[in-house]
Amino acid sequence: MAWLVHSLRDSEPVARFQRYCGLFPAASVVGERGPRQATGADNGGSSHLPGAWEVCNRGGAAVSAKHRPRPPADCSACDGSPRDTRKDHLHDYVVKNYFYYYLFTISAAMGQEVFYITFFPFIYWNINPYVARRLIIMWSVVMYIGQISKDLLKWPRPCSPPVVKLEKRATAEYGMPSTHAMASTAISFTFVIATMNLYKYRIELGLMGAFVFSTLVSLSRIYTGMHTVLDVIVGSLISGLLVALMYPTWDFLDHLMLTSPWCPVFCIVVPLLLCYNYPKLDYYTPTRADTTVILGASAGTMIGFWINNHYKANFSAAVVSSLSVTAEMVLIALSRFLVGICFLVVTRQIAKGMALRALCSWYKVSVDDPIAKLRIEIEVPYKFITYSSIGLSAAVLVPLLHEVLGLN
Repeated sequence: MAWLVHSLRDSEPVARFQRYCGLFPAASVVGERGPRQATGADNGGSSHLPGAWEVCNRGGAAVSAKHRPRPPADCSACDGSPRDTRKDHLHDYVVKNYFYYYLFTISAAMGQEVFYITFFPFIYWNINPYVARRLIIMWSVVMYIGQISKDLLKWPRPCSPPVVKLEKRATAEYGMPSTHAMASTAISFTFVIATMNLYKYRIELGLMGAFVFSTLVSLSRIYTGMHTVLDVIVGSLISGLLVALMYPTWDFLDHLMLTSPWCPVFCIVVPLLLCYNYPKLDYYTPTRADTTVILGASAGTMIGFWINNHYKANFSAAVVSSLSVTAEMVLIALSRFLVGICFLVVTRQIAKGMALRALCSWYKVSVDDPIAKLRIEIEVPYKFITYSSIGLSAAVLVPLLHEVLGLN
C-alpha cells in the first residue's frame, strides 16, 4: 500500500500521461530569457506573465517575511520543503496532439472563477433556485475543506522537470488535494441528485454525464501538470464522501437558510471568522484569497436567497420538463444570462474598486502597492465585500432587472 501511494504521488506518472497525450517539453531553451523553441508557450502561447512569486518579490529585501510570497510549491527539496523553481517555468513545451490540448485546457477552465461566476447564476436564473441553493451549499463546503487541506498537509505539486507546467498562478499553492477534482465531482453529482426528481430524464444518463464531466476536469489537472494522480484521486473521493454525508441534510439546511432570522448574521460572521483564522504559513499563498472569494460569494448568494424568501421576490424560472422547452424560452434564457452577466461584471468592478480604495485609505497604503493587497486586514475584507456583492446581486438585483426588462 505504501508503494502504491508513493507511486501515485510521484511526478513520473504525470509526465507519462502528458507524453501519451502529446505534450512534450521543448528540446532546448536558449538562455533564461532566450527565444522560444516550441509550438506552444505557457498560458496558451501568451507572453511571459509574472506569477505571484515574481510580482510580489520585486521588492527584494524590503518585503517582510510575513507577506513575502512563497516560492512555487511544485517540487520538494531534500528536506521536503518547497524549492524555488522559477527557472523551471521557463521551459516551453511542444504540443503534438491539439485535440487533447484543447480538450483539457477547456476542462481545466471548468474549475476557474469564470466558470463559477457564469454557471451558478445561469442555474439560478434559468433552471431552478432549488437546484442552485444545493449547488452553492455543496460548493462552498467542499472548496473550503479542500483549500485548508492544502495548507495543512503542505504536499508539493509535481516536479518540473520532468512535468510540463501549463499554468503559473497555481504553482504558488500546495497540491493535495485537487480542489478542481473536488469541485467538479461535487457540482456534477449534486446537480444530478438535485434534479432527478424534478425533471424527466434517465438517471443513468445523468450519472454518466456527471462522471464524464468530473473525469475530464480531474484529468485536466494531470495534463496541465498541476497535480499528481494521488491528488486527483483523493480530491474526488473526499468530495464524493462529503456529498453522500450531506445529502440527508439538504432539505434541513435549505429550510434553515431560507427561514431563520439569523441567516444573514451567520452568513457574514462565520465566513469572516474562517477567513481571518485561515491556517498561517511562513510564506504567502493565494489559497486564503481564493477561500475568501468562495465564502464571500456563497455568503452573498445565501443572504440573497433569504431576502427573496422573506420579501416574496422569487423571480426564478418555474420547473419545466425537457419536452416543453421552446425556441422562445431558449432566447429568453440567453437574454437573461447575458444581461445578468454584464450586470455582475459591472458590480464586480465597482465593489472591488470601492472596497480596495476604502481599505487602503484606512490603513494609509497605496492602492497600487501589490504587497499591501496581500495583508490579511486588506485582502480578506476587500475580497469578501467584492464577491459577496456579486452573490447578492446575482440572487436579488439581477432578477429584479429581469422583471423590469420583461425577461421573466
